[in-house]
Amino acid sequence: MTESNARTRTRTDEQQEETESADESVSCPECSGQLINDEEHGETVCADCGLVVEEDSVDRGPEWRAFDAAEKNEKSRVGAPTTNTMHDKGLSTNIDWRDKDAYGNSLGSRQREKMQRLRKWNERFRTRDSKERNLKQALGEIDRMASALGLPSNVRETASVIYRRALNEDLLPGRSIEGVSTACVYAAARQAGVPRSLDEIAEVSRVEKNEVARTYRYVVRELGLEVQPADPESYVPRFASGLELSDEAEHRARKLLQNAKEKGVHSGKSPVGLAAAAVYAAALLTNEKTTQAAVSDVADISEVTIRNRYHELLEAEESLGLA
Repeated sequence: MTESNARTRTRTDEQQEETESADESVSCPECSGQLINDEEHGETVCADCGLVVEEDSVDRGPEWRAFDAAEKNEKSRVGAPTTNTMHDKGLSTNIDWRDKDAYGNSLGSRQREKMQRLRKWNERFRTRDSKERNLKQALGEIDRMASALGLPSNVRETASVIYRRALNEDLLPGRSIEGVSTACVYAAARQAGVPRSLDEIAEVSRVEKNEVARTYRYVVRELGLEVQPADPESYVPRFASGLELSDEAEHRARKLLQNAKEKGVHSGKSPVGLAAAAVYAAALLTNEKTTQAAVSDVADISEVTIRNRYHELLEAEESLGLA
């Protein structure tokens, strides 16, 4: 009995000590006044006597300052970054298509019906008018084609921005969404220095090659896009990689093209044909086995074109050597 009383008294003393320490943490140890947090100076001070109880506390706020609401919204980095590749710039909510809860358990039949209704209304609210529906379809098409062509994310962003400009400037009436979105991908790839040929673009597009070329010229002219002529050298790494050639062969192909530019051979010629011929010639010059048929498959260009450009490149090389 005595031992039980001693245990009870010890527990009571511990609880009193915890209560006293908790009171001390919220009240001033000198005057028992109320403590306040001064976040600006990182201090905890007594409101009555001014005693600094704690200092150098951790500031858990942002490292920037804002003086009005607009500046605060501009500097805030909370949430996912916005992107032009989505019609709502990624600011809306997505409801997962899998009928499972947070623990991975399947939903009941009534909950599944409810989630299906929510998805339906969520989609309707995300595309409120015809312009947003147009944008959603076009950006989905741009993403599909960029994925099929192996284009990086910056090209997708640029193509999306070009399409938004075309839509805002009312360039779409009389033209298909697929045609304009394909032209935007083609223009963005050329601007980014990772061009794809019209044949490659037409393969993954839902429109004909002639319509792509016509729409591309129209979009570039109306929007005033600065698109430089495609450089044959920009095709070399992709062709060399597709043929599994060495770095030496790739470097030799670049050298052949530089010589051709110096002699003016490239003027009026297809950059894809020149690049394919340079890769073929470089493979032969570096004793690496490849065929015109293999280069033709990788570059998607005829063997006749490769042969013609091949002779022109070697003639330019020889004339420079003799000079």
